[in-house]
Amino acid sequence: MDFWRAIAVLLRRWYVAAPAFLLTLTAAYGVYTQIPVQYTSTTLMVLTVPPNGSYRPPNPKNPNPLINPLLNFDGGLNMSASILVQILNTKEVADQMGIRADGDTTYKVNNGHPNPELLISAPFVVIEGTSRAPQDARAIVVRVAERAKVELKRRQETLKAPPETYINLNEMVAPTEPQPQRGGKIRSAAAVFALGVAAALGASFCTESVMAGLRRRREEGEPESAPETGTRTEEAVLQR
Repeated sequence: MDFWRAIAVLLRRWYVAAPAFLLTLTAAYGVYTQIPVQYTSTTLMVLTVPPNGSYRPPNPKNPNPLINPLLNFDGGLNMSASILVQILNTKEVADQMGIRADGDTTYKVNNGHPNPELLISAPFVVIEGTSRAPQDARAIVVRVAERAKVELKRRQETLKAPPETYINLNEMVAPTEPQPQRGGKIRSAAAVFALGVAAALGASFCTESVMAGLRRRREEGEPESAPETGTRTEEAVLQR
């Protein structure tokens, strides 16, 4: 019953609902066309143990094997990938890569799981670059991938790991061709459309309420005018 009552209100106040609905369509279209298209490129890299293993065989002068500290615990590759992801996502590294907070180009790094609590679950490094220009989206992915290799080597050098045991960072999926992402445009336009429809409904029902109030006032004022007319008639008769 409420649904059909609402439809009846919209039909009676079409002169309010129709312009509001057209204005909503115009606003949603304007938002959709004004928001620029974002292009995304990704690459997948995997950490691997060197062919000779994670330690260097001992020699007579040094009976203890030399082990890469990053591989000297369970899930070493997974942990190393997690450390690398955290490093690449820092603001310092982003600044060095030329990424500005108000810029058009950004990137993010994970190991296949956006949830930080799952970063140690796989030895992957996934780099995703986003920009308004397709070439910039792919370029930032290439630059961050090269920086990942530099950071991994630097950390192993700092830990004085034997060079023969260095972890390798191999590119499994080359930076992809940038693809347009229109999800943000559609969501923004849908939000504007929903707000516009709500405003159109509100304006229609508000107009209905105001008109109903005016109608009740007119109906309540009509009986009061009758006795006043009769009194004026009696006064006229007495004057004669």
